[in-house]
Amino acid sequence: MSDESNAASPLASGNPLAVLRQLEWRVRHAVETSLSGEYRSAFRGRGMEFDQVVRYEFGDDVRDIDWNVTARLGEPYRKKFVEEREVTLIVVFEDSPSLQFGSGAVSKREALLELAGLVMLLGAVNRDRVGYIHALPDDCIYREPVRGRGPIMHLASRLIGHPAPSLAGTGDIPPAMLPWRMLAKAAPKHSILLWLSDFPPRVAPEGWALMQRRYQTMGFRVDDPWERELPTGNTFAAYDPTAGRLVTLEGSHAERAAHAAWREQREASWRTLFPDRQSRLAVSTEENRLDALVRFFHARMHAA
Repeated sequence: MSDESNAASPLASGNPLAVLRQLEWRVRHAVETSLSGEYRSAFRGRGMEFDQVVRYEFGDDVRDIDWNVTARLGEPYRKKFVEEREVTLIVVFEDSPSLQFGSGAVSKREALLELAGLVMLLGAVNRDRVGYIHALPDDCIYREPVRGRGPIMHLASRLIGHPAPSLAGTGDIPPAMLPWRMLAKAAPKHSILLWLSDFPPRVAPEGWALMQRRYQTMGFRVDDPWERELPTGNTFAAYDPTAGRLVTLEGSHAERAAHAAWREQREASWRTLFPDRQSRLAVSTEENRLDALVRFFHARMHAA
């Protein structure tokens, strides 16, 4: 894994394709070293259908052993699978104004877009089909899944190069704007659905239960350090992008209690949306996003 600091996001360069080429080099290096085959086994899923039973050989996956046949024949046999379908990855990027907050060098939106770009490039390296839905406060943009380095690079550059939504009284994206019904018609069954969002405390949007049955669902969230713990000191000010105004906090016991309650509600909502802890990833803006992805894939593989 890289020791490179993520104090600043490469998105600050302002050139989406240049950013993606930087990220692509890091992704390919991770696939060849840290990730190895774990993207396919942990993120891609098995995505296979049964073909036949064959003798187990050294190096085969022990999870494929057919214990009934092994017991009957007195030597290990395993199930052999064949590819049932190609994998389609759909990235849902919920671009709410609250993502534009940042107490340091990187805003939550920059960090989350970098995560989206990294995952889309992983799909390109692994020859998957990749598409996205960009959910904005007043619009919803759908791009059909494509295959190949060039088309996926172009797709990712359109997403990360899209202007941030206006802060002029927009507020969070209403649950009704999240395009689950449209997605159910657009993406094939068993696709991987990756939802990237600020995930404020709220009830699950209509249609989410259907999405969880139809797809492999995962959630990625980026936290600002001030969200995890308010800064020490008596008085400090911060711009609230959702309210559109400067907020001054005095560090009182009541304010810290309210912050703790909000954080607890947010985590409860997060766990309700993604009950399996291996299906959700929360990263700080101060963390290296690629390293966080590698740890995520490692954990999913070992939990399989």
